[in-house]
Amino acid sequence: MSRVKLWTRDFLALSFANCFLFAGFHLLLPTLPIYVSQLGASGAEVGLITGIFGYSAIFIRLFTDVGVKIGKKRCLYLGLLFSIVATIGYLVCQQLNLIIASRVIHGFGFGLSTTFAAALVADVIPAQRRGEGIGYFGLGSTVAMAIAPALGIWLIEDVSADALFLVSIAFSALAMVATYFCSGKPIPDVANEPHTKVHTSIKDRIYEAGTGVPAILTILFGACYGGVNTYIALMAKEAGIGASGLFFIVGTVFIFISRPFGGRLLDRQGAFPVVLSGGILYVIGLVLMMYSRSLGMLLGSSVFYGLGAGLLLPALLTWMLNLVEAQRRSAASATFYNMLDIGTSTGIVGLGAIAGAVGYIAMYKYITFLMIAFVVFACAQRLFFKSKEV
Repeated sequence: MSRVKLWTRDFLALSFANCFLFAGFHLLLPTLPIYVSQLGASGAEVGLITGIFGYSAIFIRLFTDVGVKIGKKRCLYLGLLFSIVATIGYLVCQQLNLIIASRVIHGFGFGLSTTFAAALVADVIPAQRRGEGIGYFGLGSTVAMAIAPALGIWLIEDVSADALFLVSIAFSALAMVATYFCSGKPIPDVANEPHTKVHTSIKDRIYEAGTGVPAILTILFGACYGGVNTYIALMAKEAGIGASGLFFIVGTVFIFISRPFGGRLLDRQGAFPVVLSGGILYVIGLVLMMYSRSLGMLLGSSVFYGLGAGLLLPALLTWMLNLVEAQRRSAASATFYNMLDIGTSTGIVGLGAIAGAVGYIAMYKYITFLMIAFVVFACAQRLFFKSKEV
């Protein structure tokens, strides 16, 4: 029997849109702090500009129910438009208060775009291949994470800040073009699923009922993931390791490798085997990072980092999407990104404070303990609570 078709025009269009969306974001992630520092921003102001983005993204996701009524594709367009307007603000405004305002708008754009891109793609993937499809869909953000930061640093250091912002605008515009080629219509097996009651409370808009276990796991993993991505270069410097940027390149290769078989395993066996495997691989990577004193050992740790992250991120998102009915997938997608943003932002702040007291190498022990707690909680819910895994 032939398998249901995954690689449709809608799926390809949304996958490219997701890649360009995250490219525009990751281009500015390491470079905007450099830019505002050049404008005379203090450390506290740089921290405010960095942190307010995530909180504004969480805020806008409170209104995903309204967005569903407007239309998922229209909301994706709106989010990308906000991102373009905000980046134009960075380009033309040099006052810090205006840059902060632009950053809030950018957070709105990112929150809308990520939520509705994921909700749209869930509508166009056949249910029996959803895990595999979400894994491939996420490769766009993986490519962006590997290439865009290096491109951004080159642009701001060797070309100009204006070129940096113009390229970011171009990526968002390309995401809009790619979105145009998606019909936005759910496939029959999604369109025919029964409607469910739409929740309107603030709590339901932050957290979709019934997604508790993967939501907690996403917070825990977000704290670890944010800590690794933010502080790996400083940890490597403390350990006397050069060329630490290669860590992300090698890690990204193994994220690519893990995605296809991780998605197929999820579709056949459910979320737990994928989440457990990813968690264990990530713990191994963290232990190797702690004891790395050479570039070779650090790159060895990036292999396990890539395999673990490549399994966990799409598995946690797919788990949440599978726990709700079709009409609640925008809310489930918003929950995933809210939990990831909460975990990442809190982890970066908390682990940074720990690093100030004990150093970056010792701080990685705390990240490892946090990831072990992730694995223990995942096993506990499986053994004692038997949470639903569709």
